[in-house]
Amino acid sequence: MWIRRAAKWTGVLVLALALAFCGGVWLFQETILFNGRTAEILETPADLDWSFEEFRLEVPGGVTHGWWIPLENARGAVVFSHGSGKNISHYLDDARIFRDLGFSVLLYDYGGYGLSTGKPSERRCYADIRAVWRHLTETLGVPPERVVLAGASMGGGVTSDLAAEVQPAAVVLECTFTSVPEAVRDTLPFLPHPLLTRIRFRNLDKVPGFRAPLLVLHSADDDTIPFAHGERLFAAAKEPKAFARITGSHGGGKFSSGPAYTEPLREFLLRHTPAP
Repeated sequence: MWIRRAAKWTGVLVLALALAFCGGVWLFQETILFNGRTAEILETPADLDWSFEEFRLEVPGGVTHGWWIPLENARGAVVFSHGSGKNISHYLDDARIFRDLGFSVLLYDYGGYGLSTGKPSERRCYADIRAVWRHLTETLGVPPERVVLAGASMGGGVTSDLAAEVQPAAVVLECTFTSVPEAVRDTLPFLPHPLLTRIRFRNLDKVPGFRAPLLVLHSADDDTIPFAHGERLFAAAKEPKAFARITGSHGGGKFSSGPAYTEPLREFLLRHTPAP
């Protein structure tokens, strides 16, 4: 008799813990997704002897802060949307790659990151990238046909939302997930992911609407976003499109892959952006 009672209360306890865990995921998913953000600016483009302009743009819920890093005789401009961690001062090595390929770079932070005010959310990220798109194409006067939208990891989700609405020269998605629910499913398959994820970033639904050429880069070694996510995004996109398989970690594969990363990127950008 006592064995049955113990089994019953064990089941009740397990269910209660599962419900508490799921409730925590539902309530605190912004905290979970954006928990790697930092406020301290470690270095600026000036520390690399790059000329740059700092900007602050009013958006609903706060101010978007960023850096415009122009390059003389640039082929175009890259709007780089970084991942869910740190802030733009940690992504100058990413900017260097595009500068070495002949592009000016615009870096910006989402709400609550770096010097951007307010709180991060999926909606706020979309507002941030639209503000910087308007700043680049209207205030700074860079024609859309010379703008490349590039996003890494979560930044690929931010990029995808804008790329489905505007027509840049090209789009680059690096180690990007198909959607947050599918990423949760692949990482924690025991969770009822469709019910728990208020944050969506439904990139797979948006990629078919791109009106610009797309390059997908994904590491076969990525243990954060499975390689299959990149393959599915590529399959959903219209031509012209290209896919590059790299190696290395989720955030560091671009650097450890060397020419396996830079050469497909170079070829793609030179093909789809006009000469200066």
